[in-house]
Amino acid sequence: MMTELMMVIAQENLEAHIEKELEKETQKDLISPLQVWITSATSPACYNLLPILMSGEVFGMQTEISLTLFDKEQSEELLKSLVMETQDLASPVLRSVSSCTTEKYAFHQAHVVIVLDDSTEEEVYGLEECLRSKVPLCRLYGHLIEKNAHESVRVIVGGKTFVNLKTVLLMMNAPSIAHNIIAVALGVEGQAKAAVARKLKTTASCIKDVIIWGNISGNNYVDLRKTRVYKYDSAIWGPPEFSRPVLDVIFDSEWVKREFVMTIKSLTSTGKQFGRILASHSIATTLKYWYHGSPPGEIVSLGVLSEGQFGIPEGIVFSMPVKFENGTWVVLTDLPDVEISQQIMTRMTSDLIQEKLVALGDMLTFQPYHSETELSLRDRRLSLASTDDKQEEQNDHQDSIFSDQAPDDEKDAVLSDEST
Repeated sequence: MMTELMMVIAQENLEAHIEKELEKETQKDLISPLQVWITSATSPACYNLLPILMSGEVFGMQTEISLTLFDKEQSEELLKSLVMETQDLASPVLRSVSSCTTEKYAFHQAHVVIVLDDSTEEEVYGLEECLRSKVPLCRLYGHLIEKNAHESVRVIVGGKTFVNLKTVLLMMNAPSIAHNIIAVALGVEGQAKAAVARKLKTTASCIKDVIIWGNISGNNYVDLRKTRVYKYDSAIWGPPEFSRPVLDVIFDSEWVKREFVMTIKSLTSTGKQFGRILASHSIATTLKYWYHGSPPGEIVSLGVLSEGQFGIPEGIVFSMPVKFENGTWVVLTDLPDVEISQQIMTRMTSDLIQEKLVALGDMLTFQPYHSETELSLRDRRLSLASTDDKQEEQNDHQDSIFSDQAPDDEKDAVLSDEST
């Protein structure tokens, strides 16, 4: 009798458990997960980005993610392996993870699209060809996002090559969501903070409000005029919220004007040290700010479409100071004392405009911008070089004349030496 009763109770418990699980599944179906797509998913940056996304730090622990890894068809086996590794993380925020190699299905109902550097096996010759090579993929992605993605999709472009150009090309091919396409500039900002921190012998996290202007992966201007250092060990000390202007504590102005500028220029122009860790962290942090807001009072650098702010020409993607709040970003046009000289502005905008024109075929060759001062110095160097050449020719001519006028006995001596 007891056995039969236990069997009945066990059956009732099983039915109750099944009913409860079905109810959970129904509730899950009512809560639509965040559809996140990552392009070029087999790139190194993606490997470091996935654990950050799965940690719940970016979108929050209450937001479930349905992740799709998108790449070329020849990467299918690598994608399968990456899907399994992502599942192995056993993340509580991961609803599902899958891969996609079919273009027509790409970005289906995507809420977030993360565009990473595309890995190409084709050999590209010259800057102009490299610029034009970005157009087909950006055109494809733009059309697919416009067609397949959710109407409120957010597109974030990261990487170390032609970030501004790829962003503006995506905007051109996905005009209805152009306002929701941004370029990540936090990588360069992080490099600048670290360089300043090394100079001051402090940590990079104590450096705030560095502004990156212009071309994120090219000709940019790192602005330290608003930059402040916190928790700095000096004669003046205060509570944790106390800070000092960086330019007031760096007494080596030559370092700021020369070594610092050249260091950042070298890093951004070559992509050196902008590896998978920095790229993934920059993307994740920017996404976190976009969804939850940036730290109150802090300045964040972001590549956005210019609408004429700060005297920047319209129609180009330009890194400028912003803040994130209420699920969007706002350009900080009210910042005092951030005017940029016409020469610096022209240098940055000229390159960005030319990149776009060359990529679209409206200009054949890229002509690096040179200021009047640089042109004057170049002309002067050429003039001096020409003068030196003429002087050398004149000296050679004079030597020839003098040798012809040498006494006969000296000539004979030379001849005798040669003959022996």
